[in-house]
Amino acid sequence: MGLKTSVTITGETGLQTPVVRIQPGEHSTKMRAVLHDGDIAYEFGIAPDPTVEQLRSLGAAIVDELSRARFASAALLLADLGEQQLEELFLGMLLAGYRFDAYRTKEDADSYVCERVQVVGGAAGEAALARASVLAEAVALARDLINEPPSRLTPVDFARIAGKVAEQSGLEIRIWDEQACEREHLGGLLGVARGSAEPPRAIKLTYRPEQTSGRTVGLVGKGITFDSGGLSLKSGEGMMAMKTDMGGAAAVLAAMSTLRALGVTHEVNGYLMMTENMPSGSAQKPGDVLVTRSGRTIEVLNTDAEGRLVLADGLTLALEDGNQEIVDIATLTGACVVALGDEVAGLMGSDEGLIHALHAAGARAAEPNWQLPLPKSYEKLIASEVADMKNIGKRGAGAITAALLLQRFVPDVRWAHLDIAGPSRAEGDRGWVRAGATGFGVLTFVRWLQDLDG
Repeated sequence: MGLKTSVTITGETGLQTPVVRIQPGEHSTKMRAVLHDGDIAYEFGIAPDPTVEQLRSLGAAIVDELSRARFASAALLLADLGEQQLEELFLGMLLAGYRFDAYRTKEDADSYVCERVQVVGGAAGEAALARASVLAEAVALARDLINEPPSRLTPVDFARIAGKVAEQSGLEIRIWDEQACEREHLGGLLGVARGSAEPPRAIKLTYRPEQTSGRTVGLVGKGITFDSGGLSLKSGEGMMAMKTDMGGAAAVLAAMSTLRALGVTHEVNGYLMMTENMPSGSAQKPGDVLVTRSGRTIEVLNTDAEGRLVLADGLTLALEDGNQEIVDIATLTGACVVALGDEVAGLMGSDEGLIHALHAAGARAAEPNWQLPLPKSYEKLIASEVADMKNIGKRGAGAITAALLLQRFVPDVRWAHLDIAGPSRAEGDRGWVRAGATGFGVLTFVRWLQDLDG
């Protein structure tokens, strides 16, 4: 599990074999082997003004090529790159070395990873590597959590791990068990949890900076540790990857684990709504009406549209705490995957300035998102015959109607919603993204919070 490749900085000029050189050029990742004083040297060309994605992919290509050649270690000679460019290059190298191998009984040829890359560099490289290491560890944490088999990562297990992460990262934590959830009237979370033998948990994390900007931000993560669909049961194929349905909660926890190390100056609160969605004799039924913490009622017509039910309570908690900006993140709708595919997140919200900032942060993070509209005329699609709203609309515009429901729980505050149902998982390796859980959202949140400091 975790990161298998270490990157270190050295001032030594003595080289070991193989040597990797990065030279200016027009092609970003094409590699060729040449002779260098009788030893093999690998040369990668890099564009004069490379993008974040190109730099990260270049770093990944270096580690992948060294791993394919089964080199245990290598030396890296850098081109004239700036500190931010080095950070992205190192981040790509570290994340390319990610493996989730906790349940493999033997190594296969494709799992071999180059263990050590020694970089000849100076102070700029050391600072860049320090930041890249913090970010890589956070993404690896999210990937590990999402990749974990669902019977080994229940809501209680997640809460226990969140406690350890909070202690290590200088975060305050509060955990509500099922009795506390009842007292706090978390009706959306409890309604989804009714069908499972595993009890739910609600988790609040708080980061308080030593020197605060006075700004308070709330992050809300959907944490369905396994989603069967409930009584509106998914197909066998549709259930195969549903351990990933807690990707939003994992992204919030992992992003918040970086804040003290990176010196973020805003207070940040995280709300993680953790449960399974299972069928049983006690499960919620189509036609039930849930009373959420806000007092608003939701008619449940499809138990497989459960993420918005737990997020409703999380958003209310974030609103009550006075957060000036609230962003939720969730593997929410298949409709968003149909619209944007499996590499781009959907972005919606009530404040254009916040939406623009998150779009820019996603670009800086190489985690692309695209804004979808929230037309008021579509609100009629979630009108209920018996409650304040229903949890599904018609067949079309599913990502939009889900977000319109969430918007009702965050009135009069700057709010945005990231639907990561597509990019939370990759079917195969893609540059610095490894097959399985991607950790999408971690870097977007970090870049956004860093941008607020600017």
